[in-house]
Amino acid sequence: MQELLNKIKSPEDLQSLSVKDLTDLASEIREYITDSVSRSGGHLASSLGVVELVIAMHYVFDFKRDKLLWDVGHQCYAHKILTGRKEQFAALRQRGGISGFPNPAESVYDPFYVGHAGTSIATAIGMALGAQYNKSDEKIVVLIGDASIVNGLSFEALNNLGLVKRQLLIVLNDNSMAIDVTQGAIAKFLSKVRLSHTYEDLRRTTKNIIEHLPVIGKRMDEALENFKKTLRMAITPSRLFESLNIPYFGPVDGHDIGSLIQLFGAISNLGRPAILHVYTKKGKGFTPAGEDPRKFHSTGPFVERNGEIATLPKNGRSFTEAFADALVALADRDDRVVAITAAMPDGTGLTKFRDKFGERCYDVGIAESAAVDIAAGLAKQGRKPVVCIYSTFLQRSYDQIFQEVALQNLPVIFCIDRSGVVGEDGPTHHGMMDIGFLRILPNMVLAAPANETEVRGVLDFAVGVDRPVAVRYPRDIVPDSGDEPAGCQLPFELGKSVTVRRGGGDIVIVALGGILTEAVKAADILAGEDIDVTVINARFAKPIDDSIVSMFYDKKNIITVEDHSMACGFGSALLEAVARRRLEKGGVESANAGRITVLGGPDRFVKIGSRKVQLDEIGVSARRIVETARAVLSEKIRSE
Repeated sequence: MQELLNKIKSPEDLQSLSVKDLTDLASEIREYITDSVSRSGGHLASSLGVVELVIAMHYVFDFKRDKLLWDVGHQCYAHKILTGRKEQFAALRQRGGISGFPNPAESVYDPFYVGHAGTSIATAIGMALGAQYNKSDEKIVVLIGDASIVNGLSFEALNNLGLVKRQLLIVLNDNSMAIDVTQGAIAKFLSKVRLSHTYEDLRRTTKNIIEHLPVIGKRMDEALENFKKTLRMAITPSRLFESLNIPYFGPVDGHDIGSLIQLFGAISNLGRPAILHVYTKKGKGFTPAGEDPRKFHSTGPFVERNGEIATLPKNGRSFTEAFADALVALADRDDRVVAITAAMPDGTGLTKFRDKFGERCYDVGIAESAAVDIAAGLAKQGRKPVVCIYSTFLQRSYDQIFQEVALQNLPVIFCIDRSGVVGEDGPTHHGMMDIGFLRILPNMVLAAPANETEVRGVLDFAVGVDRPVAVRYPRDIVPDSGDEPAGCQLPFELGKSVTVRRGGGDIVIVALGGILTEAVKAADILAGEDIDVTVINARFAKPIDDSIVSMFYDKKNIITVEDHSMACGFGSALLEAVARRRLEKGGVESANAGRITVLGGPDRFVKIGSRKVQLDEIGVSARRIVETARAVLSEKIRSE
């Protein structure tokens, strides 16, 4: 039943509802989100936890004019439903549908694309300063999770909050959970405070705040000073934030819509930045998500049968699972191996490692830069640190990779999950840039395994190399062992490719990493058309195998295939190597030169959709490789 929800076409429609109606609406929204995500997959637990918060904020603020900044964006589903996107939810995270994250292209209610953590307070400061310059009076509200507040960028922003001389409300959504349990001393402090408060404590705190809110003729700033006096002997996070000269209110119940409306209405009139600390339950309203929010952080489609949740079967074993087993096996053989992640033990496959080698596994929270520097320190002390971070999040630690790892030539192993296009999470989460920003660093080695055998082989290689190594692999299924091409069983050698199919013609397909599967499929199709091609598994984006360069100067027509942007990627690196050879040889070999065609991501952001659709869109599916090979052959015939 969606009697109330069906009447909500925009946030303005909330004004006609009573507090009881709004509470009932929250239940309907939760039911709608759960049903939608069970069909499409998505970020369920986090979005269920903030429904009352979202309703109360939209009741008080006009976010067509006011600004709501999310941190992180995956908790925005109720916001999307209330802002006119309910009917599009059937196509959540699908091509032609709506994104699972805030998206300005979809709605005026979304000021920023948001897919990374820790960004909201700093961007809110910028918007508040802009409002000061413009002399405009729109309200600015931040909704930030407890895992994001401990992010380094968040604290840098809090340190600069004094720049703002106007209203700016930071709503700290405290549910004691990131994707896994929130890590770090500040998180433990917040958790300790949370555990010390009963529901009655939250009600008393809310009542106390409301009682001190201004009455007619009383200024908000004066009321704030009176309220702060009542808190000075209390053991609350106010000590942390007040020490930064940030007015603090809370903690309060984040599911009490009536009280939230009163609080937002009054605190929004404060002429300076403030923090409202709310307690919520991740996964509220859907028992399986409430009991296991990690499992339902980001879930695929699922069905509920007799109270039990059954996820739809996967097509096979993932690269992440293959990496998880390979790392455990490596650590069994080498006690120097330690593992580090930034709040993603489940997503990166480190849970198995943590369960077996808990004392050698470190989760630093949403702090990728710290993860890299900690790894550098461990490497300096003789350990073999394996840093496991999604490609899209590794970008956040680039300076540390440069300064503390590459410059020092330390043997840190970067295991870069979700490289390439990632499917339904879309442009905020694609890993299309890691080759580009890593290969320009001296001392860095870039490798990409094509299957499970190579995942094991590249880790064995990386742990034996006394320099930094980055290993990238996709969010995809590894080929069955029987489908692994010949040559992949050979040990990894620095900068050496392997030939997996030797053809008699002069077309050579050179594939990097997991996309090799598509290249081999393409070769099979071409063979059926009597087009005989060679297929090479490049294995390395840096250093480039000289034998591939030599093929170009032996009149071979090379097609490079990669799940990465064409700009600064593997194909680009090969073109640079060819140009260097020409300079070194003074152009002598030019007469025998072949041709290089680079396939990879275009110079634009790739939209949401399935990974299969995205691979075809960027031109690296088997079908698109076949089309390119035909075009190359046709051009060759015409030029002869």
